[in-house]
Amino acid sequence: MKTLNEAFSIRVRELLKQKHMTQYKIEQLTGIYHSTMNSIMNGRVKASNFRTMALIIKALGVSVSEFFDSPLFDFDELEIE
Repeated sequence: MKTLNEAFSIRVRELLKQKHMTQYKIEQLTGIYHSTMNSIMNGRVKASNFRTMALIIKALGVSVSEFFDSPLFDFDELEIE
C-alpha cells in the first residue's frame, strides 16, 4: 500500500514525463520552492495542502478530476494517513 503523498508524487512524475516537463518548470509555474517540491516529490511531506496540490495540478495542465482519475488513488490501494 502507498500513502496519499506517495500516490500524488507518482502521479506528478507520470504527468511530467507524459508532458515532457521538468520539476523545475513546475517550480517556476507555481512559485513553489525547490526544497518544498523535492520534499513533495520524495514523499517526505506528511500531508500536502490542497492549495499546493492544486497549483501543481494546474501547472501540469490537467483538471483536478483528470489528475485523480488514476488507479493510484483507488481507496483499496491507498493508505490514508
